[in-house]
Amino acid sequence: MIDPELPSNFGAGREAMAAGSMEMAETTGRYIVVFADDDANPAALLESAGVSGVADSRDFDGRGLDEAETGGAGGLVFHALGIAVVSADPDQIGAMQVGRESRGAVLSVSPELVHHVLDSPPSDYIKGYRDGVADLSGRIDGAGNASGAAVPAVPIFQDTADFTWGLQAVEAMSSPYSGRGIKVAVLDTGFDSTHPDFAGRSITTRSFVQGESPEDGHGHGTHCIGSACGARTPSTGPRYGVAHEAEIFSGKVLGNSGSGTDAGILAGIDWAVTNGCAIISMSLGADVAQVHPPYVMAGKRALEQGTLIIAAAGNNARRLQSKFGFVGTPANSPFIMAVGALDHQFNVAYFSARSLPVRGGQVDVAGPGWQIYSSWPMPARYRSISGTSMATPHVAGVAALWAEASGFRGRELWSVLIQESDRLMAPSVDVGSGVAISPQSQV
Repeated sequence: MIDPELPSNFGAGREAMAAGSMEMAETTGRYIVVFADDDANPAALLESAGVSGVADSRDFDGRGLDEAETGGAGGLVFHALGIAVVSADPDQIGAMQVGRESRGAVLSVSPELVHHVLDSPPSDYIKGYRDGVADLSGRIDGAGNASGAAVPAVPIFQDTADFTWGLQAVEAMSSPYSGRGIKVAVLDTGFDSTHPDFAGRSITTRSFVQGESPEDGHGHGTHCIGSACGARTPSTGPRYGVAHEAEIFSGKVLGNSGSGTDAGILAGIDWAVTNGCAIISMSLGADVAQVHPPYVMAGKRALEQGTLIIAAAGNNARRLQSKFGFVGTPANSPFIMAVGALDHQFNVAYFSARSLPVRGGQVDVAGPGWQIYSSWPMPARYRSISGTSMATPHVAGVAALWAEASGFRGRELWSVLIQESDRLMAPSVDVGSGVAISPQSQV
């Protein structure tokens, strides 16, 4: 969640790392084991270390490893990623790290973290930010009129009867592409399958939260799916979805409370990769500045198999107080694309996290993340909320359009997204390569 006590500037890298240190992270007591790329046998290695009962994702026939169906297994192996979640005591962990059988086969052992939806900023900050923007605009207009000089054009977007400002900003409404034939996975709080705007769409749902169905009891997941893949012609109101013909894979990895663990997230990634999803969108995270080893390998191995993971940079900045925050996990993996948030004037949203001077700690690209209108579980149907969580599915939707237009996957898809972004006046530490832009013609 958002921490108001954050470092004051980008140069204070050490202070930022301390504020988001692993020691301060919320953990479960289990461990994440990352195995080498060679022919290691994770199940055998775990059993040799005394871990009782090991479940393998390959035994679930592409449905994704459901922990509830493992009978309390002590080890969960996500085969496509070469990663396992284990319940083990310190002696067993030591045996895995230095034992003769596992020598060279285990790359890292890390505590399992708890992650949360990247919530919208508090309403008092939103009001202050809105008032500040209005005041600045008024003073700029006044200064321009007083001097008689032309005021530089500022790209101001707003929702219209036909399109949300987010779709206008990423130029989705003028793209000839729709995401047809592209599988997009959104790993979040689930999806409201009764929403009328998604009737007749190809949607696959799966829950990786024990005791909860794939249905969205929170709202965050349905909103993100709407921005990435919402209908071209909603039942009412403006169009809000980028890739309106993409195939949707909704993996519930955060519960109705808005939180979840590495195990559920890694299970969702493994499921999406196994099912051939070209893009995974994750608007979730933990305010941990240190790079979390499991997501380094998960992102790398997903790219190698043709899947690009896109994640929210984080909402832990308070720019009105000169506190710029940091990119948290999993977005700070060097193999996961981190997304910052822009407001409707293409300014950096005041809550959007800034890059840290570590490998993987940078913002890679930006998207619309301020007062974003999208789908919400019935009966509300729609809602406008803010966050890097909202910017991320816009970029994921744009990625789906580029995947359709170019045929690119994995690293090539990453490259074309960055190459074709529109550069902004804001520093790259805040917006990376700029705002993601949809393809406008044949590649």
